[in-house]
Amino acid sequence: MNILQGLNPQQQEAVTHLDGPLLILAGAGSGKTRVLTNRIAWLIGEKGVAPWNICAITFTNKAAGEMRDRVDRMVGFGAEAVHVATFHSTCVRILRQYIDRLGYDRNFDIYDTDDTKSLMKDICRHLEINTKLYREKMFLARISHLKDELTGPEEYRRDALESADREMLLTADVYAEYQKRLKKSNSVDFDDLIALTVQLFRENPDVLEYYQNRWKYLMVDEYQDTNKAQFVFIALLAKKSGNLCVVGDDDQSIYRFRGADIGNILNFEQIFPDTEVIRLEQNYRSTQNILDAANGVIENNASRRKKRLWTDNGTGDPVIVRRFDDARAEAKYIVDDLGRKKRQGIFDYKDSAVLYRTNAQSRALEEQLLYENIPYTIIGGTNFYARKEIKDILAYLKTIDNSRDDIAVKRIINIPKRGIGATSIGRIDGYAQSSGSSFFDICRMADKVPGIGRGGLKIREFASFIMNLQRDAETQIPSEVIRNVLEKTGYAEDLRQEGTDEAADRIANIEELIGKAISYEETADPTLRGFLEEVALVADIDSFDGADDRTVLMTLHSAKGLEFPNVYLAGMDDGLFPSYQSTMSSDESDMEEERRLCYVGITRAKEHLTLTGARMRMLRGQMEWFRESRFLEELPSEVIDTLQEKTPSRSPFSSSPKPWQLPKKKEPSATPFYLTKGMPQTPSGDLGYETGDTVRHVKFGTGIVKAIRDGGRDKEVTVEFENYGVKKMFAGFAKLVKV
Repeated sequence: MNILQGLNPQQQEAVTHLDGPLLILAGAGSGKTRVLTNRIAWLIGEKGVAPWNICAITFTNKAAGEMRDRVDRMVGFGAEAVHVATFHSTCVRILRQYIDRLGYDRNFDIYDTDDTKSLMKDICRHLEINTKLYREKMFLARISHLKDELTGPEEYRRDALESADREMLLTADVYAEYQKRLKKSNSVDFDDLIALTVQLFRENPDVLEYYQNRWKYLMVDEYQDTNKAQFVFIALLAKKSGNLCVVGDDDQSIYRFRGADIGNILNFEQIFPDTEVIRLEQNYRSTQNILDAANGVIENNASRRKKRLWTDNGTGDPVIVRRFDDARAEAKYIVDDLGRKKRQGIFDYKDSAVLYRTNAQSRALEEQLLYENIPYTIIGGTNFYARKEIKDILAYLKTIDNSRDDIAVKRIINIPKRGIGATSIGRIDGYAQSSGSSFFDICRMADKVPGIGRGGLKIREFASFIMNLQRDAETQIPSEVIRNVLEKTGYAEDLRQEGTDEAADRIANIEELIGKAISYEETADPTLRGFLEEVALVADIDSFDGADDRTVLMTLHSAKGLEFPNVYLAGMDDGLFPSYQSTMSSDESDMEEERRLCYVGITRAKEHLTLTGARMRMLRGQMEWFRESRFLEELPSEVIDTLQEKTPSRSPFSSSPKPWQLPKKKEPSATPFYLTKGMPQTPSGDLGYETGDTVRHVKFGTGIVKAIRDGGRDKEVTVEFENYGVKKMFAGFAKLVKV
């Protein structure tokens, strides 16, 4: 087959680049996956590169699976030797071979979010930390950020001691204990997968050299979303050959809150000299009106690579802009429009997606969808693998595979009920911590634990039960292990006897898990450890296939990488989107991140796009007024349709002759209008702190008050925080406490 057939000139240039660093700036819908797969086929078919010398890395299992399928179809024989996987899967593969050099066993567990929360709760109890003042989530977020920055516990402690900051010193204690317990349980969290692989490479040059020789051609998708740890991982692998091809779009960098560093793509040529840069600007997804709307918004960002999307798909329908009295009216319009398009045969329900900035916005939409009996699904709700019954069964599987996993063992020690109380579990845990042993090891000798009493016998019986399951599992495939657990624990039978609809749903979920295990067993060498690994690396978006005729609801962050013929962007209101925090921030990069998020939302639409907002919304238990989003002002007037809605406005904007029209761009007032109603009031001079004082914020930690000014109905306080920079906030909302 002709590998270059059907490619535009820029795509062909990207595919046929051979050696040296290559940066492909791929705009939304510009065919980047096709370019990557054709490039792999070209390297193998035209240049004789061995398939096992090629490594392609992306961010989601869904994207990796799509690329894997395309590579298999194009390359044919030998395609299976091309490494196509996510960052995390790639690092797991490496660590399974060499993590013993870092003091772990190769059968390590991977902790998910719930596991890390449970571990952090244990640590806070052990260290007697007041979790009302210092929340577990705060510690987990800081530790995640430190790992993304490749800062270990020892280095962070040195920084904390140098600063003499009490909060940093406390975080250093928590971080050290967190890593100690993970290692003792022979477990890692998601951030460890990257950070430990980098540590492995740095401390073991022979391992790094092996993979440098193995993967001589590296390709990285969604490069704009990489953090420091991922960047260093890739840079180390590519250092020897220099053959690094990255594909990304700085205009779609929307994960800074997860540690993504847009500088990785903006500064690529400075980091990798002699880089060739190729821009893919032809869009194959959307109509020109939709692209012009996206271009009009994103060109207001200063920190970006200049590019402008265009298409041969035609002008298309105008972008619909509608504004309503309240969120209920907004939801009714969207749902009515969905129903109308379905009845008229324009779009099926599955062709449509409703996107929003925050999960809380889904409530009004869901109520209206239920009322109109329109089927829908929410991406980003309760993850299948986070449901109680699934977590319980997986905890059994983890314990069978790795009994050193204290969190898993403690979860199931009394599930189903075995008469083992919290006091007995606490004594076992305390003895394990003081002796440096695993929780399960102490369970095996529970009768020797001081003060355990009669509970010791039940705990020893539990340990014996687990060891019997471990012996059974030696000759069982994963689905058989699950069935054996269900039968011998009586877990499923208890649900059947319960006889409720909820219990029936839980049984169905367990059957789905067995089905997942059976699908996994189609692989060449299925193992319990391999099954647990595959489950641990699944993300919400990976399970979305769009097969059912259901409208999709999701946040804008979740929508990245997807596309729909018909898209609604709800909540286009200043203070909601862009967020209130970004409108008040003195750091322009905060607003630019929000604008990139808007660009991502717009470019999800293929044929039809509707932007809606509401003048009035219930937030924090109070009704508040909103101005329309400033992003609407940035839309080119020639591509939008802003016909006034039929229902008259009851908001303060009704004095305007045409409240639906976009106002001229103007500077935001010191006190945003949407916050003047129902805003907490702070009496003048009664803040409890003044300029120069050190204060604490529940989210941002400690900082120095730089300025206090009258913001209208409340004081506007400017604070420079140690870890979050300068923030402006209203005193009534901020609830700052002097330290």
